[in-house]
Amino acid sequence: MKHISGQYYHIYNRGVEKRKIFTCDENYLFLLRRIKEFLPNYPVTFIAYCLMPNHYHFLVRAEKDNGIGPFLQRLFNSYTQAFNQQEKRSGTLFETRAKSVLIDQNSHLLHIARYIHLNPVRAGLTQHPKDWAYSNYLEFIGCRKGTLYESAFVQEQFGTPEEYRRFVEAEIPDEIERKLENYKFD
Repeated sequence: MKHISGQYYHIYNRGVEKRKIFTCDENYLFLLRRIKEFLPNYPVTFIAYCLMPNHYHFLVRAEKDNGIGPFLQRLFNSYTQAFNQQEKRSGTLFETRAKSVLIDQNSHLLHIARYIHLNPVRAGLTQHPKDWAYSNYLEFIGCRKGTLYESAFVQEQFGTPEEYRRFVEAEIPDEIERKLENYKFD
């Protein structure tokens, strides 16, 4: 998929056969360190992310045409090599290439951020998104200072971190859920 400058994309993938891609805390932390290390060299802005035991979600903005693909390739080649070495395994770690879905409506953009941050709750891993350490929800609601987060996004879209928290905690209308199906795992 071509990525167009200024556009937002929901990027996601999962482990082959839905197996875990993170087996310990250090795996999550390693990937986050790699993102921070590689990101300055690529025209990609991270908006929201959530790392789950067997998959991940990124909401990113392309800052230049076709800059997302090379970033993802470098990031996950590095991660897969490290993971395979740790687990004494070889071969592919992911089902397919990362899925990349253009977010073509601003209202969908906001709901995808919420969907990403609610992933651990929907999976039954936590009662509240603030309890999952491997997303940037805590940055969105002003409870943690992180670098994989664009504060201007929350300000522009919600005004305050508290407004975003209320948005996430509000019940999602069925109509919105149906409209978002094209942006989610199949």
